[in-house]
Amino acid sequence: MSQQKSDYVDDTAIDATLDELPDAETLDETVANLEANGFDVVVVDSADEALETLQSHIPADVTVMNGHSTTLEEIGFVDYLTEGEHDWESLPNEIWSIDDDAERQAARRESQTADYFLGGINAIAQTGELVAADRSGSRIGAYPFAASNVVIVSGVNKIVPTLGAALDRLESVAYPLENERANDAYGVDSAIAKQLVFRQELEDGRTTVVLIRDQLGY
Repeated sequence: MSQQKSDYVDDTAIDATLDELPDAETLDETVANLEANGFDVVVVDSADEALETLQSHIPADVTVMNGHSTTLEEIGFVDYLTEGEHDWESLPNEIWSIDDDAERQAARRESQTADYFLGGINAIAQTGELVAADRSGSRIGAYPFAASNVVIVSGVNKIVPTLGAALDRLESVAYPLENERANDAYGVDSAIAKQLVFRQELEDGRTTVVLIRDQLGY
């Protein structure tokens, strides 16, 4: 099933002013503020370079899990994790091979403590905060504490001036697009049921933000 932003953006009402590419000065200030808040930041020019960064960043012989992320779909990481040649233990492959619903749900919860947990984000404040939300919490549950290492991948179009604007972007850009995808994929509405404002990373080297100079994801 397609997970491309282009499948939904033309038919979905969003606030396009909160989905624009920033200028170089704004990007530089955002990177500096994220780093001041304890996040490691890598800026790349393309989806291909983002995938190569993830491939080189994650060491061999570790458990790897991803939360749902259109951006990870767009750069090819989801296919690579589940079908590519690597030396990681792919937790999604293990989880979706479980037939029993209760056992599969338990495995999904346990996967939040993966050695490396990857996902997207819904908005990035220029002041250095990250904002995300889930219907179930299966993605953002790993971000604050559970996973040993977190890698967040995002297009720079998610950068907005303030934390208030980031919360607005969640409501007026990310949610409408995700709601369309959820209805298409699952036949149900999405919901901003569980919300995270990730203000600081206090553990050195734990959370890396990979920013792509492109308009990707919700």
